[in-house]
Amino acid sequence: MLSNKRRDTGPELAVRRALHAAGFRYRVDHRPSLELRTRADIVFTRQRIAVFIDGCFWHGCPVHATSPKRNSGYWGPKLERNVERDLETTSRLEALGWLVLRFWEHEEVEAVVEAIAAAWRARTG
Repeated sequence: MLSNKRRDTGPELAVRRALHAAGFRYRVDHRPSLELRTRADIVFTRQRIAVFIDGCFWHGCPVHATSPKRNSGYWGPKLERNVERDLETTSRLEALGWLVLRFWEHEEVEAVVEAIAAAWRARTG
């Protein structure tokens, strides 16, 4: 697990490059709220938007998630807890007034950027 990166993954970098090229400025790997330990991949602090680009394996993608065959007694609960933590994080941030956007790593970059841009425009007024 040491080789798994917490930030700067390929899908995350692709979305960040496209957002930056479109003129958006944001914080990277940032804690939206000091009350939570969670760090969002992309954060627009003024608009209070937290963006998460979730990996299919680690976060239980309904399309691409797989169940490990080896050491399933360890991996099963760990991966289930990741999904639970994602739901908890989303609900806690929303309770604090944040808009939480979650995308899967396999989603098209252009579609992700357009969804983020629309949310940003809606929050900017």
